[in-house]
Amino acid sequence: MKSHTGVLREVRNRLELKNVSVDDQERLLELLNLLMMIMDEKLLQDGSISEHLVDVLADSGSLLLLIQRQAAELDALKRITLNLTSSLDLQAVLDGVVREAMQLVKDAQDAHIYLFQEDKLIFGASLKNDGEENIQISEPRPNGLTGTVAREKKIIIVEDMTNHPIYKGMPITWCGSIIGLPLMMGSRVVGVMNLARKTPGEFNQSEIRLLTLLADQAAIAIINARLHSAVSHQARSDALTELPNRRALDERLDKAIAQSVSSGNPFCAVMMDLDGFKIINDTYGHKVGDEVLQQVANSMEKSLRSTDFLARYGGDEWTLVLTETNLTQAQVVIQKIQNGLRNNPIHLPDGKTTNIGVSGGVALYPVHADSAPGLIRAADEALFRAKKNSRGQFLVAHNGDV
Repeated sequence: MKSHTGVLREVRNRLELKNVSVDDQERLLELLNLLMMIMDEKLLQDGSISEHLVDVLADSGSLLLLIQRQAAELDALKRITLNLTSSLDLQAVLDGVVREAMQLVKDAQDAHIYLFQEDKLIFGASLKNDGEENIQISEPRPNGLTGTVAREKKIIIVEDMTNHPIYKGMPITWCGSIIGLPLMMGSRVVGVMNLARKTPGEFNQSEIRLLTLLADQAAIAIINARLHSAVSHQARSDALTELPNRRALDERLDKAIAQSVSSGNPFCAVMMDLDGFKIINDTYGHKVGDEVLQQVANSMEKSLRSTDFLARYGGDEWTLVLTETNLTQAQVVIQKIQNGLRNNPIHLPDGKTTNIGVSGGVALYPVHADSAPGLIRAADEALFRAKKNSRGQFLVAHNGDV
């Protein structure tokens, strides 16, 4: 016949012999304590009953905990899958991965992701336990944790950074434990995810399994986001010059109008047409003509500000969207484009060189039009006048050109 305390002590001893973790022991003992509290006192004093209770709980406890852990892991996998497939934006996916990683490991200090792109590891995302996000601590070292994980394509666990060769010579603030996991698609490394804790020690098997599940889902989500981005870019890009196309232009104009309405500042749309291109195309053929268009596109891009948007409208026509820009400021950008083309002659197959000029029309929102189609029509009409009467010049739209 055992006392209440005696039963608990014997179960604890048996669980320790079965190598059940301290946290799991406490959970099982709490369950046992509740059972004994609701048991009839006479049953509890029955030695055979208490012995049987000890045997069942000690022998079945590990199985019960295993089932509970597996259920928790399935819930985590479901949550991870839903969260990582809810967006096809790459940065949103990466932010979601590090956020999930921080939830999977107790006392996590920070999580980082590096993407493997063109044989180089580039920073993707990070999250610290204080909420600070997307701050890169350092560049990946070839023989550091991230580089080694990417190269060897396997999980690496460092239980104590201060006493590990991978971190030899690193700042003393780099301490605690860390795990690095490759993000794999088949045999291909997509990236590397690292998760660190401030205190040294091992990562338990449950944490490793969950992080591995996250790494597998992350790799799939990253590949899907990249494919989506590539398809989206292709749908919005001109195949010849790789500049944005008409579809992308329409989207950019709508965005510029919304921005202008919000800020109260105007913006300009500029329609441009090359001078002398038809002669080159007719004389040397379309192949040379295409090469000229590519050179012109490169030259124009170099003359733009970071906020300017250049699209190929069609043929040898181009459209500029100059946000937060008035007519005077637009003239400065136009002058740079003209100077760029003037200073970069076109080399032709017969050894000759020539310069390509450009004419244009400028329309100001909302002065010349209050809609995207109206703005393009106004700029196009001004371009028509420039081509007809003032080739090589940029004319401003009339207020009635809508």
